[in-house]
Amino acid sequence: MDTMVQIQQTGGLKKLLSFAENSTIPDIQKNAAKAITKAAYDPENRKLFHEQEVEKCLVALLGSENDGTKIAASQAISAMCENSGSKDFFNNQGIPQLIQLLKSDNEEVREAAALALANLTTCNPANANAAAEADGIDPLINLLSSKRDGAIANAATVLTNMAMQEPLRLNIQNHDIMHAIISPLRSANTVVQSKAALAVTATACDVEARTELRNSGGLEPLVELLRSKNDEVRKHASWAVMVCAGDELTANELCRLGALDILEEVNVSGTRKNKFSEAAYNKLLNNNLSLKYSQTGYLSSSNIINDGFYDYGRINPGTKLLPLKELCLQEPSDLRAVLLINSKSYVSPPSSMEDKSDVGYGRSISSSSSLRRSSKEKNKKNSYHFSAGFGSPIEDKSEPASGRNTVLSKSATKEKGWRKSKGKKEEEKVKEEEEVMVVPKFVGEGSSDKEWCPPSDPDFSMYVYEVTKSILPITNIKEQIEDLAKYVAEKMGGKIPKEKLPDFSWELHISELKFQLKSNVIPIGHVKKGIFYHRALLFKALADRIGIGCSLVRGEYGRAWNEVMLQNDSRKGVIGGLPAPEMYVIDLMFHPGGLMKLRSREADLYRFI
Repeated sequence: MDTMVQIQQTGGLKKLLSFAENSTIPDIQKNAAKAITKAAYDPENRKLFHEQEVEKCLVALLGSENDGTKIAASQAISAMCENSGSKDFFNNQGIPQLIQLLKSDNEEVREAAALALANLTTCNPANANAAAEADGIDPLINLLSSKRDGAIANAATVLTNMAMQEPLRLNIQNHDIMHAIISPLRSANTVVQSKAALAVTATACDVEARTELRNSGGLEPLVELLRSKNDEVRKHASWAVMVCAGDELTANELCRLGALDILEEVNVSGTRKNKFSEAAYNKLLNNNLSLKYSQTGYLSSSNIINDGFYDYGRINPGTKLLPLKELCLQEPSDLRAVLLINSKSYVSPPSSMEDKSDVGYGRSISSSSSLRRSSKEKNKKNSYHFSAGFGSPIEDKSEPASGRNTVLSKSATKEKGWRKSKGKKEEEKVKEEEEVMVVPKFVGEGSSDKEWCPPSDPDFSMYVYEVTKSILPITNIKEQIEDLAKYVAEKMGGKIPKEKLPDFSWELHISELKFQLKSNVIPIGHVKKGIFYHRALLFKALADRIGIGCSLVRGEYGRAWNEVMLQNDSRKGVIGGLPAPEMYVIDLMFHPGGLMKLRSREADLYRFI
């Protein structure tokens, strides 16, 4: 440093820079640039260089015809980037020249230019924008297929820095970044792996980009990076997985590729886990609520239960949860029944009504009165048709009421036909066919393209319709919760006095359903005698449909309950602002609609005893 000060004080530094810039001897220019690079690692030297406008000299050296000089000048610019003033200078002068060097035939020149751009654009949106305006995106993406690991890592860094700005990110996505980044993800170099994963994090921020990455086969190498022994690679790969898990399709594909299992294993290790691996694991679980509830026993108010959710019961960490299709195709057993939430209907009218037998999940079973609607519901004035693919029934006022909520074939409804015979009208006798519950196994049965669909649940569809019509319009949230709790209890066997709970034969009822459906999977609407965990699941599923925020918590020995956040009415009118809302447990069993403050004695009795 003292030597550099002496050189500067005697005017030697200015002469050196002038000589390097104007010399016609390439080796002198190259060695001068190397000397600047070495000296610029000291902050005081960088300050002196900036005062002497070393940046102008380095920009001039970028235009040299000698590749060695170009490389040395690029490296000097990289070193000078630690000075904020120098970084700003290169915004207008330097970045366009470096972009041109990315197109050089010399791999080392391209790598050095990419390194300079990486340092210039880090934490500097203006420089990132300048690089894009200089048409730098195309050559940077082309550099991802370079033979030099340093060039690939530097190019990925620049693209990541650019992608921090949404307009630039969209531009980068339009240049096929998702396909180009796959090769770096497969690299054996840990620096390249880390930078490539970080580029995915920055560019896969929307569904379209994630879909392109998924369709291009980019998720497989990304998931493999989660196994890396390198902390930086594992952290950035976890971050990228967390971003990619932002939509359900990509999250499901990541789970299929084993990301959830790998992250679970990583998070068990005290030395390998990181905040991103934990966040990625939770993000994947939030897109696979069936697995989340089985593993953690908890769904928050933001975890919305949709069609296709199923409660398999508690599973231990490391245990694989079988997919719904596989569970549906299994024979009934002594295992706990799997509860299914599904309001969609996939049924087409049967071609013939000759067969009056019920159809299980692809198997014929005998008709059972327990699968039909109650006689009370048969007397309703309105009939409802369930639109395939939608959860809510649509009232049909143009046809006579059938009074049934299950899916009917056309010949199962009453029809009045008139025939003319010898000029006289004679009313034809009307016969109402026995209603049949149809739970299909395949859509397009009989065709070569058979698509499996989960069992439909017309009763649950009707529940959704009824609570939407009667409870959703209520403006008071507390009244909504109380009414919904009473509704759920009514559908699940009504109020049960504590002393009569042992006599509530719900287990026999569930066993009968499994036998009738020939499956362990039972749509929730079929359950007419349910206890804690049946009722809590139904409450959560219906509450989510009408916008009531509640959590679902699994306890021990068949216990489960719902928790809601409510304002304490007794504090209304108190000066000093509203108090914090309090958590309540909802009684669905003994006093349906009752609200018990969390951790109160009565709430603990309900949850644990």
